Amino acid sequence: MNASKPILTTENADPASLTPAMQQFLEIRRGLVKQYPNIILLYRMGDFYETFFEDAVEINRLLGITLTSRGKTVPVPLAGVPYMTLDSYLARLVKAGKAVGIVEQQGDSTTNKGAVPRKLVRIVTPGTLTESELLPSKADAALLALEPPLGKKAPEWSIVSLVLSNGAFKAMSVAEEELAGEIARIAPKEILVPDSIREKAQGFASGALVTPLPDWHFDPEHGAEQLRHHFQMESLDAWAVSEKPGILAAAGAVLGYVSQTQIESMPHIRPLVLEESSRFVGLDAATRRNLELTESLRSGGGPTLLSTIDHCLTAMGSRMLRGWITQPMRAPEVPRERHRAVGELVGDPDKCEELASALRPLPDLERIASRIALGSVRPRELAGLRDALPQLSKLSKAAAGCLSDCFKAAAPVLDPPQELSETLTRALLPEPAVTLRDGEVIADSFSDELRQLRSLRDHAGDFLTELEAREKQRTGIPNLRVEYNRVTGYFIEVTRGQADRVPADYRRRQTLKNVERFVTPELKGWEDKAIAARERSVQLERELYEGLVRSCSAWVERLTEASEAAASIDALLSLARHARDMEWTEPELSEQSGIVIRGARHPVVEKAIEHYVANDCELVPGRRLLVITGPNMGGKSTYMRSVALIALLALAGSWVPAQSARIGPIDRILTRIGASDDLAGGKSTFMVEMVEAAAILHQASSRSLVLMDEIGRGTSTFDGLSLAAAIARELADRIRSYTLFATHFFELTQLSQSCAEVANVHVRAIQSSGRVVFLHEVREGPASQSYGIAVAQLAGVPQRVIREARSTLRELEERSRLSGEQPDLFSSPGAGAQDEAPAEEEEDTEAQAALRLRDEIAALDPDSLTPRDALVRLYTLIEQARGGKPA
Repeated sequence: MNASKPILTTENADPASLTPAMQQFLEIRRGLVKQYPNIILLYRMGDFYETFFEDAVEINRLLGITLTSRGKTVPVPLAGVPYMTLDSYLARLVKAGKAVGIVEQQGDSTTNKGAVPRKLVRIVTPGTLTESELLPSKADAALLALEPPLGKKAPEWSIVSLVLSNGAFKAMSVAEEELAGEIARIAPKEILVPDSIREKAQGFASGALVTPLPDWHFDPEHGAEQLRHHFQMESLDAWAVSEKPGILAAAGAVLGYVSQTQIESMPHIRPLVLEESSRFVGLDAATRRNLELTESLRSGGGPTLLSTIDHCLTAMGSRMLRGWITQPMRAPEVPRERHRAVGELVGDPDKCEELASALRPLPDLERIASRIALGSVRPRELAGLRDALPQLSKLSKAAAGCLSDCFKAAAPVLDPPQELSETLTRALLPEPAVTLRDGEVIADSFSDELRQLRSLRDHAGDFLTELEAREKQRTGIPNLRVEYNRVTGYFIEVTRGQADRVPADYRRRQTLKNVERFVTPELKGWEDKAIAARERSVQLERELYEGLVRSCSAWVERLTEASEAAASIDALLSLARHARDMEWTEPELSEQSGIVIRGARHPVVEKAIEHYVANDCELVPGRRLLVITGPNMGGKSTYMRSVALIALLALAGSWVPAQSARIGPIDRILTRIGASDDLAGGKSTFMVEMVEAAAILHQASSRSLVLMDEIGRGTSTFDGLSLAAAIARELADRIRSYTLFATHFFELTQLSQSCAEVANVHVRAIQSSGRVVFLHEVREGPASQSYGIAVAQLAGVPQRVIREARSTLRELEERSRLSGEQPDLFSSPGAGAQDEAPAEEEEDTEAQAALRLRDEIAALDPDSLTPRDALVRLYTLIEQARGGKPA
């Protein structure tokens, strides 16, 4: 581009100076920019989607597309992408937070003297994606609308979510302190909010695009009217939302936004479901993050609970499993049914394989159904649906043969509509083209007219061969040829020297250097018929395919229900496979209060290490808070997380990694594990700790499971200890929640003497020859020491620093004992303190014996032992391990 010339933008461009095509672009673009300030318009011109003006500059910056220009006087910036690769560029633009308008040609450029008619057909935003290529296969892309409290009549926030790829339309009212947790559960890609709260909404966004709309879009009366009109209902009483103005307002905003972005192709939207937050276990955003349910805390990624237990054979099964673990149930009935279904599959491998063999070939039926409703389903997707319907029938029969109610309820839903199967089989070719533009999608037998047109189109070669033979004989010109090219069409070609021998009915079409080209009335008539047949066959095939898609839309609801049933079976199979492979057990969901787990294991960690040390946990009335002490790296956090994940898995319907587990009623799982500065929010580590602790104290109840890890560490020792003690007392005595409270404040172990609900446990470790050995075993009672300096030694801190730390520690402990005040770390140590020999560590006889036994085994050289010597040595080691003396 010429930098010396001014660059036009859509704001300062003069339409009169532009071509008709540019005037068309400008009109569409200016009409959209007020509502979608971040929009980029992809403007179809032949085989490319072009961008102009500032859109071209932006797409060059975001995607690196070559930036050129058109126009001699004032250049218009231009950048384009091939229509065949649109999806890949579209995905990158949407990921960058852009709205993308798609403008398509509405006619043939060869038959239009002026500008080709074009029309905006769709606006693509992060929350309105439906293309399988643009969506994560194992997660949904939800569009969400938020309406703030509307006063006494609606004192809570209203949430309405819509997943366009499956039509799920859900609503919920929540208190403000629960709002962030619900948004984290739904994980929307885009959030619609009234313009008046756009700044406040950014605090709840969790990385989603926030799209502010004028406040009048959130009007309860207009929302109610939109719902009634869309679903053709006289009253909304059946949905129990008539008296919920906040939900009506948010639902109206969602429907209006979808109508605007999808233009003419309104997606399939299922009836609105009002969800009660009291049905599900509350999991706030911090808990979902700390327990690593679906996303790893590690910056480079890592295993999560979902990735560990997800062995689903279909993407829709993985999405169903994600929904179960991110929204566990408070009421035990549904999880118990899932437990029984998993148990049936664990005990019947043949049934597992029968179900799996029917599931494996299934495509993503849920998303195919959604694309049918939108009219954007592709030929190969319809062919996949056609081939999947017999598999659904097979899956239905296999499910009907199971005993569990989960399978029996799914069986009739899975049975496919026979009429749909027959229609698709009759209409589609066995292997249709990838896109309709490529042709060869509809079977000849589906339309007599199409068969005739294709016959005329495809047998041109036979006619031309016959014509050429006849004309050679008639003219006596042996080198006469009948040919075709796209420029000239059909013609008879002879050499210049033979041109005077052509018959009188030959009409000259073209003269070249060495040949003359002619056409006859017969050839011209054939050409007109062949070209018309080709064009008509393409047009007819498009009409037939569009009619086929419209006829399939009648079964969208049944296909969606069948996809949900298949996904549920897939998720149960995944849980059964993992339970069998990892030796998980069926939990007991009890009405009795408390949590009692024997042999608890962390479901993710147990797969990463060879020998996992399982531990017990008992949280019952009279023992509601466990103060957990022990060294860093000893396994306190892993132990706490394992208890929370076992409770969550049980309430999601899974078996659990434990010898046994009895889980009482749980309304929330709340965690405060780890913390770091929130620099963007201007919050220190300690402030983050206190914000999370405050949220827990406000939300927790006597049925909540609370995990508190190292609370109070971000401030001075005595301040932190005081806060930790007060928080522990609040949780144990007043709130009476079931709490695992890990700490390095050993003074907190004294709470068990004054608080009846507090008990002490510790993570066991031993020291030997200055080394610390972590046993990862949880035992009753407080730890004897913290082993902090020993851990520092393991980390490679220089020995001189370790010696000075031990000396300083002894002096600090002595000063604290004598003065009762917080000691000064930087005062000079007392005389001779640095020379004082370290105190002898208390030895654990049993642990020392274990270490000696380990050293003996490590010293063995099996290659140097005879079979008899090896057997004698083995018996000796067994005797030592049992506590006897060596033979």
